[in-house]
Amino acid sequence: MSQPHSTRQQGGFALINALFLLVVLAFLGVVMVTLSGVQSRTPLFALLGARTYHAARSGIEWGTFKALNGSCAAANTTLTIDGATVVVTCQSAPFTEGASTYNVYRLSAFAKRGSYGATDYISRRIEARVTGP
Repeated sequence: MSQPHSTRQQGGFALINALFLLVVLAFLGVVMVTLSGVQSRTPLFALLGARTYHAARSGIEWGTFKALNGSCAAANTTLTIDGATVVVTCQSAPFTEGASTYNVYRLSAFAKRGSYGATDYISRRIEARVTGP
């Protein structure tokens, strides 16, 4: 008839279960807070990605204008468009077809926001080929 001995063993077992349950609930809370933060930032990154893409596209259009109305060397520059840094490069090569000679311009625009490795870094690259005089 040693009842008090079994009560002491059950009390320790309940403490282990309570600690395990507390750790699991804390972990689930951290996961929920993290997912909430990701969900709130996703539309922001989508918007910044679209804005960066259009900045690169503007760089291509600017480079095309400079290449066709001046020289390819005038198109090589760094611009700031809508908060994005856009590096525009241009290379030209002559192309002969029959009696006509054309220049083929290879344009590239690299737009970026933030610094590489940061959580808010976004970049887009667009390339185009344009034929002109």
